[in-house]
Amino acid sequence: MIKLILPVFLSLVTGFPALAADVSIDMLNKQGKERNIYSEKIVYVDVGDTVTWKSKSKGHNVEFIRKNGVPKGVKKFKSRISKDASYKFTVPGIYAYWCSPHKTLGMIGFVVVGNDKSNLSDIKKVKFAGKSKKLAKKLIAELAK
Repeated sequence: MIKLILPVFLSLVTGFPALAADVSIDMLNKQGKERNIYSEKIVYVDVGDTVTWKSKSKGHNVEFIRKNGVPKGVKKFKSRISKDASYKFTVPGIYAYWCSPHKTLGMIGFVVVGNDKSNLSDIKKVKFAGKSKKLAKKLIAELAK
């Protein structure tokens, strides 16, 4: 019982969460009328949180967009096709990512870490193509609010 109460107590006293949160995003062939999508297009997490992309349908992965798509200093991240992948976010900012095989079909997403949007101007420079271009414009406008 003490093990359960202590983290909550520390969180209330210090104002900081005692445990990092985990967020899960499904990689899907179809959801409703949409095809080749991530179940969440934008997620907000705190520094230290982990996002897991679940391979619910075959043929998908997650890859951070290196050119302007991640905060400065973040290393390359690219998962294997049809495999679950996790990433612990330690640098605040916006991370743009896509499914390598379906990046022009609208299979893109964003993670906002620490509610830091200071690299939004860089995100706006990412070169999206095909269906992703229109979707990215819409999602970036949402991020700018």
